[in-house]
Amino acid sequence: MFTVGRYISHHLKNFQLDLCGFHIIHTDPVRPYWVLNIDSIFFSLLLGGVFLLIFSYVGKYATDGVPNKLQALIELVIDFVDNNVKEIFGSITHTHKFLTPLSITIFIWILFMNMMDLLPIDLLPVMAQKIFGISLLRTVPSTDVNVTFGMSLVVLFLILYYSIMMKGFRGFLKELVFYPFNHPIFIPINFVLEIINLLSKPLSLALRLFGNMYAGELIFILIASLLPWWAQWILSVPWAIFHILVIFLQSFIFMVLTIIYLSIACRKD
Repeated sequence: MFTVGRYISHHLKNFQLDLCGFHIIHTDPVRPYWVLNIDSIFFSLLLGGVFLLIFSYVGKYATDGVPNKLQALIELVIDFVDNNVKEIFGSITHTHKFLTPLSITIFIWILFMNMMDLLPIDLLPVMAQKIFGISLLRTVPSTDVNVTFGMSLVVLFLILYYSIMMKGFRGFLKELVFYPFNHPIFIPINFVLEIINLLSKPLSLALRLFGNMYAGELIFILIASLLPWWAQWILSVPWAIFHILVIFLQSFIFMVLTIIYLSIACRKD
């Protein structure tokens, strides 16, 4: 029997693999902390592959003359991201040249994942049900907190790596225990404050992206569940137009904060 609650609950469940019993889960997982969200992994890798194919194709066939529309768009994106990196990070040395490619990857990959939210809610799940017999499917990877935390943990690893590389292990440790209060008596307090400050960076990155995209997806699901299919466009189209801004903004914020955090990590006081 169709109910709004069951419809919403169904669309918020992932297609999962139980790692303990190694079988596909078609209902609520018994062990929610020992499962893989197969749909999130699949669409993340798929969209990452699409990103690589597009950029490699443009790079291979780029011309010095008048560019085609796709090349012009890619060049605009690269210039936009590169300008943001230089404005935030300052002078770019050979050591930091990875920042622009990293930032482009973050921006475009998250943008592609977010844009999956613009597809009709039931389009891919119904196709998966009819073709592959998959009853559960979520198509927006950035609405999965595991995906957003995975990306933010990579950023945390880069923060630690460049903090130690630029300042040395002793300098990094000194920063943890002698800041903000430069006195030995405050070492325990400084250490706790700096660890909280360090861990809050990936936490804020992950939860901000997840929360905004999850809320946007939920509104699309509510529209689809409360209105008949022929009337859904009345609300879904205006919300989709507004949601495009959220999609771009969340991708941009994640990229900019990553650059800021890495610039702080590389700063020598």
